[in-house]
Amino acid sequence: MRRVSLLDTSVLLHDPAALYRFGDQDVYLPLAVLQGLDAARLGSSEDARNALKASRFLDEKLNGVAPQDLERGLPLGDGLGRLYFLTEGGAENPVSVLTAARNLAQTHPDVHVTVVARDINLRIQATVLGLNATDHDSEAPLDDTDLTARGSEASGQPSIDYGAEGESVWGIHARNDEQNQALNLLMDPAIELVTLLGPAGTGKTLLTLAAGLTQTLETQIYQEILMTRATIAIGEEIGYLPGTEEEKMTPWMGAIMDNLEILSAPASASASGSGARWGQAATHDLLQSRIRIRSLNFMRGRTLLNRFMVLDEAQNLTAAQMRTLITRAGPGTKIICLGNLAQIDTPTLTPATSGLTHLIRRFRSWPKSAHLTLTRGERSALAAHASEVL
Repeated sequence: MRRVSLLDTSVLLHDPAALYRFGDQDVYLPLAVLQGLDAARLGSSEDARNALKASRFLDEKLNGVAPQDLERGLPLGDGLGRLYFLTEGGAENPVSVLTAARNLAQTHPDVHVTVVARDINLRIQATVLGLNATDHDSEAPLDDTDLTARGSEASGQPSIDYGAEGESVWGIHARNDEQNQALNLLMDPAIELVTLLGPAGTGKTLLTLAAGLTQTLETQIYQEILMTRATIAIGEEIGYLPGTEEEKMTPWMGAIMDNLEILSAPASASASGSGARWGQAATHDLLQSRIRIRSLNFMRGRTLLNRFMVLDEAQNLTAAQMRTLITRAGPGTKIICLGNLAQIDTPTLTPATSGLTHLIRRFRSWPKSAHLTLTRGERSALAAHASEVL
């Protein structure tokens, strides 16, 4: 029997990205669930924010959809099922979730219907009525590989060995095959757009900076490195920051500065003692002088020529913001987008609606772009274990 899942409002209030967690199963939403989202979206609670996220996604999904498309179901994505809406009773008197589930099971005897709800009492009632019911587990975050292609979409295999026995990029060697693929993509000027996804510790930022410095200072393919990111706080807001545009952005670029410290060391490794410290400080200042940090808010209207542009935390951008950024690229500019769909901080975005997901899908067939998902962490055992269990 074909298995389908019918969701209760409580599922989407707990996990706005729940529609994408049922694999190739079709997902059904009764009209009562949509009204439940509308009732819950007001206010500043976590439920209200999640209701707004889910509602905005559904609004985007339904934009321009014809009635016949609704009858056939809306595709949720590659390898995923379809989304159907149940409208029994109409907007004035929609049937309950349990009634909708029972009617679906009765009218489709070849379908195995499961009511998915966080509400324990609703699950009890569903079981009493003879329906299958289950809780929704969203502890495992929706990962990059769930919504984007796995591995590399670049044509051909890596042509240069950047491993321990091969060439280095600004003193950095690849520690695994994924990093070797990433360096080949980053060092290839024929590839104008690279998207690197994956959790913290996989080396996205370090490899990108090393490749940018090599092609800016050594081979001089690019004029400078330009870095930007969306300024979304993950804790309490810290208020307005003083200083110039670059000074305001610097606190947001902590990961860049941390990796710059690592990359400053190889160029001054021949010195010792105080000379080594002085050499590393001088090298750090030189490298930082070739890196420009810019706010995403001031990108509109600019045309960037011969730049190695890096967009950090790209998962926090909307599709419109992503379009604004990518269309700034002029001749000779290469753009690298770094992100992790499991760590979205923008309240109105989900992994499905992130501008990064949108970008990867739209550029999938363009020969001058490449996508790679990194999965192997190279940090400490503590960081690796934390990524798995927290």
